[in-house]
Amino acid sequence: MIIVMEKDSGDESVENVVGELSRRGFDVHRSTGAERTILGVVGNVETLDPREFELMEGVHEVVRVSEPYKLSGRAFKRENTVVRVRDIEVGGDQVVVMAGPCTIESEEQVARTAEKVSRAGARILRGGAYKPRTSPYSFQGMGVDGLKILRAVADSHGMATVSEVMEIRQIEGMLPYVDILQVGARNMQNFSLLAELGRVDRPVLLKRGMSSTIQEWLLASEYLMSGGNYNVILCERGIRTFETYTRNTLDISAIPVVHKLSHLPIIADPSHATGLRDKVMPLARACVAAGADGLLIEVHHQPENALCDGPQSLYPDQFIKLMDELRIIVPAVGRSI
Repeated sequence: MIIVMEKDSGDESVENVVGELSRRGFDVHRSTGAERTILGVVGNVETLDPREFELMEGVHEVVRVSEPYKLSGRAFKRENTVVRVRDIEVGGDQVVVMAGPCTIESEEQVARTAEKVSRAGARILRGGAYKPRTSPYSFQGMGVDGLKILRAVADSHGMATVSEVMEIRQIEGMLPYVDILQVGARNMQNFSLLAELGRVDRPVLLKRGMSSTIQEWLLASEYLMSGGNYNVILCERGIRTFETYTRNTLDISAIPVVHKLSHLPIIADPSHATGLRDKVMPLARACVAAGADGLLIEVHHQPENALCDGPQSLYPDQFIKLMDELRIIVPAVGRSI
């Protein structure tokens, strides 16, 4: 249920409504926009009579929300959410590019890649320290030692960092090094992990599950937001279909659909979607044209020697070319990069 306050309702009126709802055992999430304050009521709202609250001072209207996702929906917040990471805004006027190696292998590897992508215009350095691999015999990542490398290299280039968290016990150890905690596709419905990240004061990048609907994806974001963490970035990374030529099928249509249904920013990961280097650049261009708020691109200085996902990683020169191409596209959709 959504309670829309009057334009001129003061804090006292808002607190009175929040207090009454809390007294009855409901969780209340407040969204203050440019014109109105909206209160999202979470709980067994079927027991509430909307008329009781419509009569309270400062209340404009009470609306029952039909969608199962309450906090991530447009009904709760009409303005787009802008997630701030250091001096970077994801979901604002700029298309934000996150780039770097799939897996942190060494300081030299990360440094060489970061130097190229930062000079080309990437604002956030990506790199995996914990890798969820299909085979238990594959390289599993460098752990905290890798995170230290990621942080040091990113700082030397004035970049923020993003890296994947796989389980609850990793969170605390990642916080000193990682600006955005990434939840991978395999963990999109790991509700214990999501609930814990909902209590962390750190932006979360939530990838779409391999076979998940958009509604299931937005409901996963509810676990984060219901815990109090509203700094959520959605990431379309391809879904599993009957097609076998590419690793996954990149659902570009999800970008405008999510923008209609939700206020959360959405970026795209064409690297994991395709698994093929020569398909990454055209799909990256298409995602930006479709309205993506950012891109997550894998880049490696020597992808033929990469320990993970070399065939989908761009060479630095390819990434530079892609950024030049994006600078031509973004003005056409009213953005900058």
